[in-house]
Amino acid sequence: MTHTEQQPLGSPFSAASTAQDVTAGLDLSGRNAVVTGGYSGLGLETTRALAAAGARVIVPARRPEAARTALDGVGGDVEVVAMDLGDLGTVRAAASYIRETLTALDLLFATAGVMATPERHVGPGWESTFAVNHFGHFALVCELYPLLAAARDGARVVVYSSAGHGITDIRWHDPHFRTGYDKWQAYGQAKTANVLFAVHLDALGRRDGVRAFALHPGAIITGLQRDMTLQEQIDRGWVDEDGKVIGHGFKTPSQGAATGLWAATSPLLAGRGGLYLEDCEVAGLHAPEAPEGGGVRAYAVDPEAAARLWDLSVAATGAAPIVR
Repeated sequence: MTHTEQQPLGSPFSAASTAQDVTAGLDLSGRNAVVTGGYSGLGLETTRALAAAGARVIVPARRPEAARTALDGVGGDVEVVAMDLGDLGTVRAAASYIRETLTALDLLFATAGVMATPERHVGPGWESTFAVNHFGHFALVCELYPLLAAARDGARVVVYSSAGHGITDIRWHDPHFRTGYDKWQAYGQAKTANVLFAVHLDALGRRDGVRAFALHPGAIITGLQRDMTLQEQIDRGWVDEDGKVIGHGFKTPSQGAATGLWAATSPLLAGRGGLYLEDCEVAGLHAPEAPEGGGVRAYAVDPEAAARLWDLSVAATGAAPIVR
């Protein structure tokens, strides 16, 4: 992937499009999908749309009983499996179950995540935002890669990043904040990691028909803000004193799920990958002279940085490397 490939393709959809718009008339019968966090917010909308289109959907969930309750009434072929992205033992157990259950995996959505959390460490002392948003998904994809490679018509991996990746590049000198914690720097680093992960996964997987995309879903109020106080959200202009969404350009959860579903199913993306998407379209490179504009930072789609993060992640998680 080169920076020049970050160019719009003429998508028929937009920031206003919903999950239902993107999947209207789509038949996913016989397709298998995994959606992390597929029981709340954008993940729930994604699961609902995939199931309505006929896909079999497996939802790894940190709170499986809450997931089953939330998914009650969604209909279709939906199954919940216990998994905590911050605990690689549970990631491997969930992946083992999925490998025993499926013969191929067509779609994998890395949707779950955390944002602006208090300082926490998991595993061998990993900063939790980096661990949950990146390491957990990295290990899951590596464990499920044989199923992705076995998909008859190719597979797509959709990694939820954010415009928040513009906060910071990877803190190569101190990714786990040993020298002082900042919750927004932690979030920004994890979101950059999500983009870099998709870039290198695509480079490794394309020979097997496995293509990967990262995306910014838009600004949406969901459970992602659970570690922020109401006052913080008011001060940022996201909600009013009653918690009503007032932020300019904010999307509904269904609109927020649309770009991920477009990434997974659009024929415009056939033969492409390693791209960063927003508003159901391939995003351009961020223009430094327009700091409020969208797009992807060059450091987040740099192939050398992506390979470096991949090697770091293999060493940290012990995941089986995907060899090109």
